Amino acid sequence: MPERDLYEILGVPRTASADELKRAYRKLAKKYHPDVNPGNKAAEEKFKEVTAAFEVLSDDRRRKLYDEFGADSLRSGFDEKRAEEYRRWRSQGAPQGGMPFDFGDYSTVNVGDFGAFDFGSIFGEIFGGRARGAARARRGPIPAQGVHTEAEISVDLRDAVAGGERDVRIDGRTLRVKIPAGVDDGSQIRLAGQGGRGQHGGPAGDLYLTIRIREHPLVRRQGRDLYLDLPVTVPEAVRGAEVRLPTFEGPVVLRVPEGAQSGMQLRLRGKGIPDLKGGPRGDLYAVVQVVLPPGGPALEKAVKPLADLYKGDPRASISL
Repeated sequence: MPERDLYEILGVPRTASADELKRAYRKLAKKYHPDVNPGNKAAEEKFKEVTAAFEVLSDDRRRKLYDEFGADSLRSGFDEKRAEEYRRWRSQGAPQGGMPFDFGDYSTVNVGDFGAFDFGSIFGEIFGGRARGAARARRGPIPAQGVHTEAEISVDLRDAVAGGERDVRIDGRTLRVKIPAGVDDGSQIRLAGQGGRGQHGGPAGDLYLTIRIREHPLVRRQGRDLYLDLPVTVPEAVRGAEVRLPTFEGPVVLRVPEGAQSGMQLRLRGKGIPDLKGGPRGDLYAVVQVVLPPGGPALEKAVKPLADLYKGDPRASISL
């Protein structure tokens, strides 16, 4: 996670409402999205930064933790229950005998787009430390499995449709993670043995990666279906036409029917998002948007005869 304040990244005050956060993110996402800035690495990094910030602040629970613990709440393996223990310990003052938590042998971890996290801070006890005791000292060290850790990675909508691979950096090792086609926002991928280091010869824990799908500036998702606005000219809408439509798997030729109206949905079967469980794939809907040419005397002259073709008030059926 970037060192900069998340509110600063989105350009909003700490008191910003959920709607203000969403508006700020959408404005920045459309400006820096890789599909709008092909080949621009600086824009791509900026897009990742604002997306990571929004993913935290748009979640009420994570925002509350961030406001209290700052960047420590974003670290892999952050444990809210132990955070509550820390709150109580902090409010009561240090009890006799010193810290009630074992800081352990934490390391610096890099996770995808979220940067480097140093587990050796004052909040180290929040990340799964174990109590010490005289009895254990007498028995000698007991092998213990490392803690299971969690992190989030952001992927594009294209990856949800066609699948893909991402590099995730863990403690200086780079892991290639396969993103299955059909993944949904919030889906988890388990990487066995890639979590916290085991203690006294115990096995390593697992790493659970939660998938977050970035909002696309042009394509909307509803379940496994995708929606894309399709601009057509007035002659194409009147006479019908064959037009080129981009998809995540390459362009296709789509037939616009004669007399097409704005809002008409043209379905391309099986061009949506696959089902992780092997069910039917979703569809892609091209939503017709009739586009007028630039205004001027010529356009006014061309449309004047059209007024006589309308039969009644086209808004007569609208009532609230």
